[in-house]
Amino acid sequence: MKAPRALFFGIIFLSSLLPLNAYLVTYKEQFYRLYHLHYIQYPDDSMENIYWLERAAKADFANPLYALALIENETQWEKYRYLFMMHINLKLIEQYLYLGNKWNKRNAYFYNAPWKEQNLESLETAEKCFRTALYYWNDAREWAEKSLDRRFRWINLKNVQFWEDEAGKIEDGSLDYEKIIGRELGLLQTVREKFQAMDENTY
Repeated sequence: MKAPRALFFGIIFLSSLLPLNAYLVTYKEQFYRLYHLHYIQYPDDSMENIYWLERAAKADFANPLYALALIENETQWEKYRYLFMMHINLKLIEQYLYLGNKWNKRNAYFYNAPWKEQNLESLETAEKCFRTALYYWNDAREWAEKSLDRRFRWINLKNVQFWEDEAGKIEDGSLDYEKIIGRELGLLQTVREKFQAMDENTY
């Protein structure tokens, strides 16, 4: 009986001598790497991603050696930071839209009348998500505008060209979350009014 116990403690002792590969997550780039999409996006998945993206937005940038793009001078570094912040805000918008759509109701069917209050609460939650996404859109536009300064026109950052594409789409209006979110809020209000009009005679 003593031999297995000694073997067990011996294994524990030896494993404590092995190097650990864990590291402290501190910088924007590290938090951003924790963000990921799921095949089926449940509310908990969206909330997890929102947590990591918001942490990334608040954290400091890593040294340019560890940037997600090749950085060779100060001007590239400045453009990279603007694009990174724009991209983080765009990803936050996407996640809040995913989250809002989980609570949004596209129609107010007459047979939903018994659950009128629950549906109205669900719509209120969806609206909060959409309005939060709209807040991040304002930030994304500001960062995109900074990244498109004429000083950066001939600078292409390797590995993050799609961020530059996003900035270009914001500039030419082909990416306009204000319009998309406004349309969602308009539809939501129409559905809300239908639920509010329901009474005991509806169903």
